[in-house]
Amino acid sequence: MKNAVKDKRREREYEVFSQYLKGKDLKLTSQRELILEAFLAQGGHISAEELYQRAREKKPHVGFATVYRTLKHLTQCGLARELDFGDGRIKYEPEFNRRHHDHMICTQCGAYIEFLNPQIEELQEQVSRKHGFKITSHRMQLYGLCQKCQKNAKS
Repeated sequence: MKNAVKDKRREREYEVFSQYLKGKDLKLTSQRELILEAFLAQGGHISAEELYQRAREKKPHVGFATVYRTLKHLTQCGLARELDFGDGRIKYEPEFNRRHHDHMICTQCGAYIEFLNPQIEELQEQVSRKHGFKITSHRMQLYGLCQKCQKNAKS
């Protein structure tokens, strides 16, 4: 992604978070800002524990409860999406102005593959129209074995 576009999106993400906090009578503290920056810099899936470790690298006094609460705020304001891949740990990924995608999750090693299939998306739209249903959002997660685990199972 071009730096100017990335900077503009990052600026908008900060604005969204700041406005959300203001609406809740909360402040954009230096700790929340650090956590937001670490989350956005990650770009992919991250657990609260992993984000906590990254934040502590920059500010050792950041508490886990602050990281956890900030992730909840990020989710509520639309900057993050909570994901449950079935491994007992909730992960978070950036959501704001990101392209929709679905996930395939390996039940053996926990690896995941992000994918987008326009045919599946269109089929969902057809089914919803047929039933007079309006889709407002969806998540599709397919569980199975990745190629590596399939190969190891044959050995």
